[in-house]
Amino acid sequence: FPLFAFLMGKEKFHKSQHWGFCNNVRMLVGEDKPGIGGELLFGQKIKPKYSVFPKGMGTDSPSWVAFDKQVLSFDAYLEDEVPDKSQENYRIRRYKIYFYLEDDTVEVNEPVLQNSGLPQGIFIRRHRISLPPPNEDQFYTVHHFNVNTDIVFYGRTFKVYDCDAFTKNFLTKIGVKLNPPGQCPEDPYMKTRREKLDCMEPICPYESFDTLKQFLEYDRKVLRFFCVELILHYFLSDDTIEIKEVLPHNSGRDAMSLFLQRRKLPKYGPPGVYQPGQLTDQTVLNVYGGYSETRVYGFLLDKYQLGKLDQEFYKDTDLSIGTTINVWGRKVLLCDCDDFTKTYYRTKYGIENFTSIPCKAPSPPKIERKFPPYTGFGSEEDSLRSCIGLMPTPHQRNFKKFIEFDSYGNISNTLRFFAKLITHKCADVERMFVISYFLSDDTISVFEPIERNSGYTGGMFLKRVRVKKPGQEVFKSEFSEYIKAEELYVGAKVNYTLNYMERNSDKFPLSSIELVIQKLKEEECKSRELKQVFTAADCMHTKMVDFNTFREIMMNLTVGKLTDQEVITIARRYRVPEDPCPHRNVLVAQAHEQLKKNAFENFERLIAMCVYEDREKKKVLPSKDIKRLCKSSRLPLNEDLLGSLLSGFEDSEKQINYESFFCALNWRVNPVPVLEVASYIKERCEDEWLGMPSPIPVKYIYYLNLLKDVFGVDE
Repeated sequence: FPLFAFLMGKEKFHKSQHWGFCNNVRMLVGEDKPGIGGELLFGQKIKPKYSVFPKGMGTDSPSWVAFDKQVLSFDAYLEDEVPDKSQENYRIRRYKIYFYLEDDTVEVNEPVLQNSGLPQGIFIRRHRISLPPPNEDQFYTVHHFNVNTDIVFYGRTFKVYDCDAFTKNFLTKIGVKLNPPGQCPEDPYMKTRREKLDCMEPICPYESFDTLKQFLEYDRKVLRFFCVELILHYFLSDDTIEIKEVLPHNSGRDAMSLFLQRRKLPKYGPPGVYQPGQLTDQTVLNVYGGYSETRVYGFLLDKYQLGKLDQEFYKDTDLSIGTTINVWGRKVLLCDCDDFTKTYYRTKYGIENFTSIPCKAPSPPKIERKFPPYTGFGSEEDSLRSCIGLMPTPHQRNFKKFIEFDSYGNISNTLRFFAKLITHKCADVERMFVISYFLSDDTISVFEPIERNSGYTGGMFLKRVRVKKPGQEVFKSEFSEYIKAEELYVGAKVNYTLNYMERNSDKFPLSSIELVIQKLKEEECKSRELKQVFTAADCMHTKMVDFNTFREIMMNLTVGKLTDQEVITIARRYRVPEDPCPHRNVLVAQAHEQLKKNAFENFERLIAMCVYEDREKKKVLPSKDIKRLCKSSRLPLNEDLLGSLLSGFEDSEKQINYESFFCALNWRVNPVPVLEVASYIKERCEDEWLGMPSPIPVKYIYYLNLLKDVFGVDE
């Protein structure tokens, strides 16, 4: 039989077939498709798309092939008795009866009903079911099923009241006369329960609001606005607002974590106290069920919501820069927002104007703090510290200034001045003093050099201390004014003092060469006389004069418009440089001293670097290249000393023999005698006084260069 069925249905099995569904019932769909090229194959016929054949009719194939996957579906119900229960006497249970045409098997399924409390699903599994007695030797066939009939399965009576469209079509084609469809009665308990649920809620009334979509779309997305000392956060996930308070430093107010906790913010603040139930989402009725045994437990909701107030809350459309919102009676101005907020409003609402508003709060009036006057004990700073707090702390000096101007190496950061006493006593007129001003802490010390047979012991005249300006009240609340470095400009000065003043000409205007030249240009009417005087003074035509002659000429012709400080500034600018050759050994000795302190011995590497740079093998390099190599190797010499050494070893073409230069600096291989420290107490001579540098800043001045810069070139 299988071979015969195969041979008989070979043509049909080789046709294109697929399975389809009709009214939730899967059935065989035979579809004739054209072959390659869009033409029908040889012997191929076009048949209807959906074929429904009754059993044994219209086909030569066996039933399990012709009716494979074809199922009849019937709707039925069952009255199930419920004993010993007052709420319901019977229960209506709905079922689906499936009849499989291919093998006459039956399956009964109970659809799942929510909160039914009964086991549902497959009620009778698929198999052939025998007829009720006395015909139990026979099985159900397709002819036993019809609408509005009773079918008994294992003692239970199922009332069939309807079927689907495929079942109606199939039964009609096989000659079954269908009865009119009926209706399934409603379960009395479910009807009572539904009526009760329509007007009742559980103990905690809950009405669902669909906010899940908004939460999933805008979770963790927050709009941020900046206000005056406040930051407003608007949470897009639930339309709530949170306000944080940003207090300025030392505002005098307690720091609170939140100005407004996260919640929905109403647009209009409450005028008073609301009654209970006026602001809730639901209104619960107070229902009294009585003392009967059948009283109802629960709460009823007021569907009409009588007495409920409609309250408007702030949305994202209500917030923008420049808007003032009401935060429970307080006005809050939105001044600015962050980039995410700008992108959100630009994308969703097309807003482009985000001009910020200054959100700084007006500064409070500054209250001048008054302190008690100085008591005279200790320093003024220490006395003030006892008035600032209950626990007096020591005065903190300017540590940054101390580190910047403290002495290191050859730089002492100390300004030194020669001074004389302003007195009418003949014995004190010739007394000389050295005033030292320490830039690190603005202190001053005065020293009187010891001079033989003068009648004065000399030594320390004033210990290092800050000096107050004269004419100030001693016991006062304000700090006293002390002498500053800018106020010391009269008298001869040593080189470092003049260098410092020229570098800081904004603080020392008398050391500004531009201002001094401008003063000289104002005396243009005396330019001819000035040239004649300088020419007469320079009888050898060397184009330079000594300092004393230069000072006397400038003072006489300007009639006191220039001070000594300004004359020194001009002299230093147009000075004749001294020949450094006689000091070459001194410079090498100073360099050896610095190299020994820093234990620098890497001279062979420096020579090797110079050999590498010397491509032409001339054993000489420009001085700027050697200076660059020294800096890259961190040679522990300051820039002035290094420049003087390079100038001492230069030839006429500014080339230096690097081997001789670094061999001279090699303090271990070529040591030089240690320089003897000159005695501080020495007899006075013409240019040197008691071991101190000469009060004359320069020896000779190029007056011709000065005249060219001030009055121009004259043939």
